[in-house]
Amino acid sequence: MSRWVRTPVQVPGHHVVLRDFRPDDVDAALAVVGDDRVTRSLSFDSRDRDQAAAMITGVIDRASRDPRIEYYLAITLTQTDEAIGFARLGLDGVQAAKLGYAIAADLWGRGYATDAARTIVSFGFHDLGLHRISAAIGPDNAHSIALIERLGFAYEGRIRHHVLTNGVWRDSLLYSVLAEEWVVAQSGPAAPAGPVLSAVPPAASEG
Repeated sequence: MSRWVRTPVQVPGHHVVLRDFRPDDVDAALAVVGDDRVTRSLSFDSRDRDQAAAMITGVIDRASRDPRIEYYLAITLTQTDEAIGFARLGLDGVQAAKLGYAIAADLWGRGYATDAARTIVSFGFHDLGLHRISAAIGPDNAHSIALIERLGFAYEGRIRHHVLTNGVWRDSLLYSVLAEEWVVAQSGPAAPAGPVLSAVPPAASEG
């Protein structure tokens, strides 16, 4: 069973800080989940402001539950508290979680998603006591596939018709990393942060 981590959560990375979402993050969230450039790589269609507000309300509500079933955290820059994206671990199974992340399109290519993904995966293993973390990524999302492989995730296979977005079924490629593999992967030289899009969060994770 995963460990309980007290709310509010704040996890520093190298260039970003992950924290719990707040009610005043709606407009920042809308800049991510309301942008077709971002959501074409996610498991849901673009959302309007009311839908983004409902999403944030749901995220905040789930963060207060005991036991906590997900860590859906805002990605902020170290020099500012404004949300520029999200990183999520959805607890699933025994000591396992599904990874998702997304960054505002105007900030792609600066390594923020790499840092956010590395930070939340480390949080999952070190603070939550997880054994396995998986990520499902669209086959055309080459940048995110490269990111995940750079972090030490291993390819497991293809999930056929995994998500339905914009009226079209889309496959996903499944990757995973185990706790002992993560220790080995992170003990080597730091990989350069490349341009990234977004890994696909599980469709059921969005409220």
